[in-house]
Amino acid sequence: MKILGKILAFMRKNKLFLYIKISFLLFCTGNVFSQDIHFSQYYANPLYLNPAFAGTAICPRVSMNYRNQWPSFSGTYVSYSASYDKFFDKLSGGLGIIFNSDDAGEGALKTTIVGAMYSYKLPVTRLFSLNMALEASYFQKKLDWSKLTFNDMLSPKYGFVYNSKEKQPANLTKGALDFSAGIFGYGENIYGGAAVHHLTQPNEGFTIVSPLPMKLTFHLGGIINLEASKKRRRIEDPTLSPNILFMSQKDYKELNYGLYVNKYPLVGGIWFRQCFKNPDAFVILIGIQKSIFKVGYSYDVTVSKLSNASGGSHEISFGTQFKCTQKKKRNRAINCPSF
Repeated sequence: MKILGKILAFMRKNKLFLYIKISFLLFCTGNVFSQDIHFSQYYANPLYLNPAFAGTAICPRVSMNYRNQWPSFSGTYVSYSASYDKFFDKLSGGLGIIFNSDDAGEGALKTTIVGAMYSYKLPVTRLFSLNMALEASYFQKKLDWSKLTFNDMLSPKYGFVYNSKEKQPANLTKGALDFSAGIFGYGENIYGGAAVHHLTQPNEGFTIVSPLPMKLTFHLGGIINLEASKKRRRIEDPTLSPNILFMSQKDYKELNYGLYVNKYPLVGGIWFRQCFKNPDAFVILIGIQKSIFKVGYSYDVTVSKLSNASGGSHEISFGTQFKCTQKKKRNRAINCPSF
């Protein structure tokens, strides 16, 4: 037990436990299934949540996101996202592009994704619209073999001093095309939709066939105007926005439910993420939106068994909602949370 304690202490001190974990997941199991990048500010990254959001703001929109998950373990999971979308009258819908990057284990495993989407807008009634979208993307994974460590390299006394017998893959870069789809409906005070990512479940394995599991997302929310006497809500009016979001990817399932409080220009929010087998985290958010800009910060307060060691997660979002440069047809923009 003393030797085991020394080993664990050495691994924590030198931040090597993560590399063993990555190595184990990639090479020491017969069935390996990864999961997508996770962002807690769902509506601050709308195209990532659901491709059917493309063009829903009508005028050009830029969204950027940064997430540092489990910062107590330096370089554990750092993720970036940037997207642009706009509505085009001639296309009767919106076009969007998105770039995602994920860095796990201080560069041990890097994932880069570039995607483009088209979302067709169908005005069902004067106050309700339905968007249907398709997305095509290309992902690339890069593995830095030199940063991986394995159990057979470990000396109880001196740490990682031996050469591993693990065989390096012939190709340390893996890429493939991927396709997704989404549907989204929104009116004056309610919105909701569904998305299916990785329809073709492309292979992302380095040494074995490892299909990327299909991800299902369902989200629903509403806006309650606290100025009940107003016939039409203004941006200055205080509002409440309850939301619920469900995600499923292979055996992993999570339910998120939360509430936004808006009092222009400030936005506050709290979410709870439940992973069915165990509670995961509270997400606390504060944001400000002024003129065409918005900035948000959120912190995941981990409540699972990792709570004392992970350091939670930090996330920052930045968005710009440009004004339309040309006169547009009468199109109703989406009315939903910004974060």
